[in-house]
Amino acid sequence: MTKMTQSFDPAQADSRAFRDALGRFATGVTVITCATTTGPLGITANSFSSVSLHPPLVLWSPAKSSSRYPFFMAADHFAIHVLGTEQAAICEAFARSGDAFGATDWTVSETGVPLIEGCLSRFECRQVAAHDGGDHSILVAHVDRVSTREGAPLMFHAGRYGAFTAR
Repeated sequence: MTKMTQSFDPAQADSRAFRDALGRFATGVTVITCATTTGPLGITANSFSSVSLHPPLVLWSPAKSSSRYPFFMAADHFAIHVLGTEQAAICEAFARSGDAFGATDWTVSETGVPLIEGCLSRFECRQVAAHDGGDHSILVAHVDRVSTREGAPLMFHAGRYGAFTAR
């Protein structure tokens, strides 16, 4: 049996220790996009989750400290793009800049949302609720359209990107 090496109250400890503990949970990687009055906007996020099959609901959580935060909070429609392993450069580009659309092929949806081509899954969404979540907000969205393909997911674990290895 492997023993736990640390135990702490996250409200009292260094926030880096809490962040490192959260980083032990491997997640997929997404890029969220929306339209703004100044053009298309995107952001890399791993805070994506399914909520409900009936109705089809998903959520993601933008950081309040992000300069892109107000645009996503104001967006009625947005798209969530689940990235494949070969799309790491897209992930990194949108992590650095919200206008990194030159790093990928993209089109525009009927609602004006920028849609990245070639993702493993793409969820075209309509925001239905926003909730306070501490230093983030929790955006719940109804999924209006899904596009998908087969492929290996881009993963994020312990601050690094990588690939899933099946056992």
